[in-house]
Amino acid sequence: MKRFFSHFAGTMLLLSVASSCNSPTLVSPDGSLSVNVTEEGFTASRGAATQKVSFIGGPLKASSPKKTVKESYTLVAGSRKECSYVATTKTFTFGEFRMEMRLFDYAVAYRFIGKEPQTSYFVPEGRKRWMGNYGFAGYEALFPESTSSSSGKWIYPALLEYGDGMFGLIGEAGIDRGHSCSMLEATEQQGVYKVAVTDKNPTYEVSPWRFVMMGSLAEIVESSLVTDLSAPCKIEDTSWIQPGVSSWIYWAYNHGSKDYGIVTSYIDLAARMGWPYCLVDWEWPDMEGGKSIEDVLRYAVDKGVKINLWYNSGTSWVGEGAAKPEDRLRTAEAREKEFTWLESLGVSGVKVDFFAEDDTRMVNYYIDILEDAAKHHLLVDFHGCTIPRGWQRTYPNLMSMEAVYGAEWYNNVPSFTDRAASHNATLPFTRNVMGPMDYTPCAFTHSQHPHITSDAHELALPILFQSSLQHMADRPESFLSQRAPVRQLLSDLPATWDETRLLGGYPAEYVVMARRSADRWYICGINGTDQEKTLSVDLSKIGHAGEEVTLFTDSPDGCAIGTGKVSSSVLDLKCLPRGGFVAYFDK
Repeated sequence: MKRFFSHFAGTMLLLSVASSCNSPTLVSPDGSLSVNVTEEGFTASRGAATQKVSFIGGPLKASSPKKTVKESYTLVAGSRKECSYVATTKTFTFGEFRMEMRLFDYAVAYRFIGKEPQTSYFVPEGRKRWMGNYGFAGYEALFPESTSSSSGKWIYPALLEYGDGMFGLIGEAGIDRGHSCSMLEATEQQGVYKVAVTDKNPTYEVSPWRFVMMGSLAEIVESSLVTDLSAPCKIEDTSWIQPGVSSWIYWAYNHGSKDYGIVTSYIDLAARMGWPYCLVDWEWPDMEGGKSIEDVLRYAVDKGVKINLWYNSGTSWVGEGAAKPEDRLRTAEAREKEFTWLESLGVSGVKVDFFAEDDTRMVNYYIDILEDAAKHHLLVDFHGCTIPRGWQRTYPNLMSMEAVYGAEWYNNVPSFTDRAASHNATLPFTRNVMGPMDYTPCAFTHSQHPHITSDAHELALPILFQSSLQHMADRPESFLSQRAPVRQLLSDLPATWDETRLLGGYPAEYVVMARRSADRWYICGINGTDQEKTLSVDLSKIGHAGEEVTLFTDSPDGCAIGTGKVSSSVLDLKCLPRGGFVAYFDK
């Protein structure tokens, strides 16, 4: 059993004290972002972008000398492996609290020490925004474009367009034990969104970090800010944590996980595709035909496939009719018993679903699960949950979190059919910036409701959307009937990336993304509109102009597949309505 401890292995943290200055103005390391602090809040400015953040602080009594913070660290999994930053930091003292501020060249982050004041963001009427409403499905929300505020609660992150190529992203990070999560709530004052903390009377001494990114879409998408603001890894030995692709039953067979024949067909799929994992979803304790989960695990061992198992958190959907198992994780004693049993059987991880609203009690529960699972070498995927706010760094056995309106909604409502393409082209600029996202992508056939995105669009999604456990949604016969180059692409698919670059895009319209795994660059693009669109790929940004490329593009009959040398530094690819493409280069 590995013990937990706070450490900075592989991390460099340097603090250099600058001149002792009580100025209410703070400037980022490169001078491009500045913040002016008053007793009523602060205003951040960078180029054409200005963001006002308000609170009632009372007299501004003092400010500390500014310091420079430098840090480098390695992520076990994510959109980039090596992370580093330089920031300017300063603490401001008001009447009943202090505010610690940290300025990056493209972002301002702040947190409160002592009593936390009511904080609000001002978004003027007419400014474009993409915000997800905290409705009946919680964090599983669409991010429609709007230019005015409306009542209700709105989840993080919120994407704003300032103009002249400048965007903003409002979010929260650094959630720790004892914290309560927050979201935005529209007020009666037009354009003002207050920070609504889930616990009405939070008791923590230091608040989570709140932040506003202010930069280009590329700066936002490629950012590591969420993990920069979060605690370092607390797991001593991470060698057992292996990201990977998984087969998954639920999308096609709602109740399939209690059918031994269906379960084994998905294990066979993972084995034939070379995917390391298979997720056995809800109802597995009720395995039919005289079989048990132990029989499934023995079958998986013979096929060389690792099994992850679904659990009900026991906090939201409970009682008669609740999905099973629902009562095995709620206490430390129950978790120890269950996780010990799972480890003895060789189970590789758990998917825990249906959480209550993310107050302090629930935050502590998430962390309890992560810590106790790590002691038994178990990976964790949260569903029906909050968004990641940096735990992927602190507890890297956290492979993914749902908190996304994903492909599962083809099971639920007919309206997703028409909205999926534009939604897919919005998620890289919003939800996925916060961390791993269990969208469950890549379906060539239909669920209960059809999809009208192209095959190439679907093929792009597991590259476009980062999830350290990438659950592939479609049926075994669908994947296995694909042509050999498509099967090979999916067999080789990484679930974590060394480097990510946004090559182009605009929310709801299109995205072109490049991701590197070892020496291979993958480029994917999707068209979020109902019209044909030509997507341009600037290869100079990844240094592959004139090299051999393998292409998967739209065609009326599925995917067109081709190879050849690129003759220029720009690759123009025509996409069908709701279409897409995938390309990869090997050095």
